[in-house]
Amino acid sequence: MAATDGLGGQGAGRRRRARLLGREHERAVLDRLVVEVRGGASRVLVVRGEAGVGKTALLDYATESATELRVLRAIGVESEMELAFAALHQLCLPLLDRMDGIPEPQRRALATVFGLSPGPAPDRFMVGLAVLSLLSDLTGKEPALVVVDDAQWLDTATAQTLGFVARRLGADAVGLLFGAREVGIELHGLPELEVDGLPDEEARALLGSAVEFLLDEPIRDRLVAETGGNPLALLELPRGLTATQLADGFGLHGGRGLSGRIEQSFLRQAEALPAPTRQLLLVAAAEPVGDPVLVRRAADRLGIDAAFAEIDGLLSLGERVAFRHPLVRSALYGSASAAERRAVHLALAEATDSVSDPDRRAWHLAAAATGPDEEVAVELERSADRAQARGGFAAAAAFLQRAVALTRDPARRTGRALAGAHASVQAGAFRTAWALLATAEAGQLDDLGRARVDLLRAEAAFAQHRGRDAPALLLRAAQALESLDVRLGRDTYLDAWSAALFAGRLAGAVGLREVSVAATTAPRPQPSNGQRSSDILLDGLALVFAEGRDRAVPLLKQAATAFGGPDVTTEEVLRWGWLATAAAATAWDFESCVAAATRQVVTARSAGALAVLAVGVNVLGQVVALAGDFAEADSLRAEADAVREATGAHVLPYGALVLSALRGRVDEAFPLIDDTIARATAEGQGTAAQYARWSKSVVLNALGRHDEALPWASLAAEDTPELFVSSWALSEQVEAAARSGRGPEAAAALKRLQDNTTETDEPWGRGLEARARALVEQEAGAERAYGEAIELLSGTRLHPDLARTHLLYGEWLRRQSRRVDAREQLRTAYELFTSIGMEGFADRARRELQATGESVRRRTAGLSAGERLTPQERQIALLVRDGLSNPEVGMRLFLSPRTVEWHLRKIFDKLSITSRRQLRDALPEAEYETATG
Repeated sequence: MAATDGLGGQGAGRRRRARLLGREHERAVLDRLVVEVRGGASRVLVVRGEAGVGKTALLDYATESATELRVLRAIGVESEMELAFAALHQLCLPLLDRMDGIPEPQRRALATVFGLSPGPAPDRFMVGLAVLSLLSDLTGKEPALVVVDDAQWLDTATAQTLGFVARRLGADAVGLLFGAREVGIELHGLPELEVDGLPDEEARALLGSAVEFLLDEPIRDRLVAETGGNPLALLELPRGLTATQLADGFGLHGGRGLSGRIEQSFLRQAEALPAPTRQLLLVAAAEPVGDPVLVRRAADRLGIDAAFAEIDGLLSLGERVAFRHPLVRSALYGSASAAERRAVHLALAEATDSVSDPDRRAWHLAAAATGPDEEVAVELERSADRAQARGGFAAAAAFLQRAVALTRDPARRTGRALAGAHASVQAGAFRTAWALLATAEAGQLDDLGRARVDLLRAEAAFAQHRGRDAPALLLRAAQALESLDVRLGRDTYLDAWSAALFAGRLAGAVGLREVSVAATTAPRPQPSNGQRSSDILLDGLALVFAEGRDRAVPLLKQAATAFGGPDVTTEEVLRWGWLATAAAATAWDFESCVAAATRQVVTARSAGALAVLAVGVNVLGQVVALAGDFAEADSLRAEADAVREATGAHVLPYGALVLSALRGRVDEAFPLIDDTIARATAEGQGTAAQYARWSKSVVLNALGRHDEALPWASLAAEDTPELFVSSWALSEQVEAAARSGRGPEAAAALKRLQDNTTETDEPWGRGLEARARALVEQEAGAERAYGEAIELLSGTRLHPDLARTHLLYGEWLRRQSRRVDAREQLRTAYELFTSIGMEGFADRARRELQATGESVRRRTAGLSAGERLTPQERQIALLVRDGLSNPEVGMRLFLSPRTVEWHLRKIFDKLSITSRRQLRDALPEAEYETATG
């Protein structure tokens, strides 16, 4: 083991490969990674270990091994953690000339975060996709190795972006290597290589290379044991110590840990230097960029001669000012007095250009402040505004948090604390948000301020869990706001209703009914301000629970129709479009369901609003499944999975539940249902549990296991009876009860379903009511009801419900000994079921046909073209068929263009085609498509 092993951090030397000995296992892992990337694969690895264990040396080894690879490097700097996208800028700076090769929305996002052009704050996942596309474009010409050292000090925005990229690398020839002491949440779950101390033999050899005199074997072994084989400790701790001093060991069992003892070793070296040189080292330690010009300017202001190339092995000057190891920087900065640190930060602030780098200047000014300073606080506010404009909400929160500490005026202090809490919620930094809200509450708050505190607490609770706590918090905020800001109050009521819908029966003391009753008495906007569609939506939804469906249905239909059209604002569509779909379902207006759900998904896709898309694709997936387009529903399910994986959204699989219920595959449906019930119960998402119980009743009814279906349907129907899901469950309850000989229970469920359909003239609700009535009626009444249901549903896109009606009618006819008539209905049902893919119901129809004496062979033909593809492959194929380019498909599915191309090759092979043009014949268009909407 050479004496250079373990030296890490910035500027650790570029001759590492030839001199790095030992570490056979670690080098083999890195060699394999480089070879696989060179061969066209993508690989991700986090090299993790304590300070000084040799992570940087290994990263340097991999870098120098990466011949024929383009190498990009970035380093996390502790003092830059508050600057949004600081490390990402390091990484992408060499690639900015390639931005013209990525899709325009991604190009716009990168230009905004890097301050190249103004624009609205981009979705952080759009930034991640842009970086992924940049790397994909690069690897079209040469494989790449991306090396990120000291990842524990990455700014939040960069860490989130690189975590996204690491999880979305597909067919791109990119190796992504991180070096980190600890793995933060952004990199959690990525493949790791844990680096421990050196084995004893190699540790002894390394220690011997660092000590100029012969050590006794017991002393040597003690030192190796005390350091745990940490290479940097073995090299640095003996420096300057005599044989007598070493005989006492390093004393690592004392109060300071290993890192602290290594820092002490560096400090011993620094303390031997002249005072001006130590001050120059402190300037460099406080300056995060490593800019030699900036360091020299600050040194000039302090009267220090900065003509140096190297300082006693601690610091070197090349293209960057670089410390031998990050612990040198932390040791120097941490040991300085507060006055010394303030002096160098002031010099750095004066040396930093206020036009080209105002944010770092503001941060240095804040560090130099001796107490409250309004001018500096204002500068920090401006920096926060710039950070928010680039999408750096965590950075904005940090600037505002520092501004709060520098603010003397109580009112301004409170306002800045509220602004910082809002930015923290946007960034998902909830611990910071709670701290800033506590600061605001301790200050001077007027009524509006207190209401804003309540609103931010509620928004944080909803963003974290979408569970049982958020409705009460949002209702409290809405009630506080209603007399202060009518419009904001009504918006908050609608958000409270949304949160209560997610929570369902698990909402606790404040649920849908309580929110609805409060909303009906809230002040209304002045007529002169105009009535927004969201106001109509709130009125309709609230009336369902406060006064009943008869009053609510007209307003629900009006709102749902509006949200499906062009006149509702983009903001309203993004925020409440999915609620408009719920309103349409409550009013049994299926066409408005389709229109509203489609518009929200289209709008969210074009805006890059991925948090909205996570909900929207789940809603649209339900609508498409109810229409019987299972291929499109599968495609949307794949998109929902991609969005959830990319964003970590807490949205349970509503669309997948509807699809699996209607498809009727037990091995697919039951695990999904059981898992959803468990997760929904734990997270307080009661409506998801209600969906899951309804889904189980559908599957069991499909299998003819009506006795088992009945309790599941009953549970779902009784859970929040006002919701549309309850109405769906009542339909299942009528069928299960009637078919299992429980006539009174079927009749009671029918009565409740009729109460929920009386006020609608829509064929969806009227058709289900007629079908349920047929199950309860006798003789002629039943036949008339079946005929009525078929006529109503035949004019809709609700093909699964139409097929089920033909099945039930055919079963009834067979039991009436009318076999010829029964065969006609059952044959129609069977053909519909098999064409849609409703396997459970198709098997039931086949058995019924056989019972009439007709010979029916189970369809075992090969899979159709679409069924041979995975859900993700089918979605890619549909998008390409409809004219989208590979970059456009990648933007939709959070994949790089090269990964899309890789999937296309597999698709062409499965479909036995050779070109994109042939996809239109291989995948005919469905009755309606939503893939490119």
